[in-house]
Amino acid sequence: MRVLVTGGSGFLGSHLVARLRAEGLDPIVARRLEYDLTVATEAERLFAETEPDLVFHLAAEVGGIGANRASPGRFWYANLLMGTHVLEESRRAGVAKLVLVGTICSYPKLAPTPFREEDLWNGYPEETNAPYGVAKKALLAGAQAYREQYGLNAIYLLPVNLYGPGDKLDLESSHVIPALIRKMVEAQERGESEVVLWGDGSPTREFLYVEDCAEALVLAAQRYDGPEPANLGTGEEISIRTLAMLVAELTGYDGEIAWDTSKPNGQPRRQLETSKAEELFGFRASTALREGLERTIAWYRSAVPAAVRR
Repeated sequence: MRVLVTGGSGFLGSHLVARLRAEGLDPIVARRLEYDLTVATEAERLFAETEPDLVFHLAAEVGGIGANRASPGRFWYANLLMGTHVLEESRRAGVAKLVLVGTICSYPKLAPTPFREEDLWNGYPEETNAPYGVAKKALLAGAQAYREQYGLNAIYLLPVNLYGPGDKLDLESSHVIPALIRKMVEAQERGESEVVLWGDGSPTREFLYVEDCAEALVLAAQRYDGPEPANLGTGEEISIRTLAMLVAELTGYDGEIAWDTSKPNGQPRRQLETSKAEELFGFRASTALREGLERTIAWYRSAVPAAVRR
């Protein structure tokens, strides 16, 4: 089987590639420098050169609240076009299966918690990441349309916020967990008495360890062939304030945590109903948040030398 992973050198992609190799496969990794999937002819060239049987579409323009606020047009454009081109080329190439990875940001801002797949279309996403969320949600409609008209076996998965080793560490574009880890480790090492975090700490989030997500993608590719989306998560939510205190404990940071309430909170709550993934393809997250954070902090300390951090 020829397996193609778009975005295979990214955060989730690198873990998925490692998992596929552990399964005895040799996936083809499509990198942005080699193929610009926002360009139709580049996507066509990728599929012509690789002739895949199974495609995982992970390539995306992503980031935290700051990155979404800074580049809403780019996030909408790039994610919509990349997914559209991958769908069309998968159809034209006659791939046996396409696995599309969506985003928790597609859910309505005030969706009842826990988020159920049936509520995905019942409102507009939270404003700070709506362009990104709408672009990714449009690919679900495309996948279902291509299944109905062309018989393309495209499945659509909705991971909650991911974290783990290899995550993006740039404070301007990173998500909350790597940003917290970096800020607190650096503050501790510099002897600083305070870190400042966005918002007021009241929103809740749910986090999925990246290796668990890679496992879910493989299981879904092996066992699920349906048209309906499926959530990927732990089903457990935690407030940003409580998360910050936990990261402080695990990094050894003992200074003050200040909240900049002039910055946005983002979506008020995020928690997924995850039973469908277990029922349909046997996925259940196995890594507890504390354990995953400990691994991620250990990776950060080993991957970024102290001299560089200072």
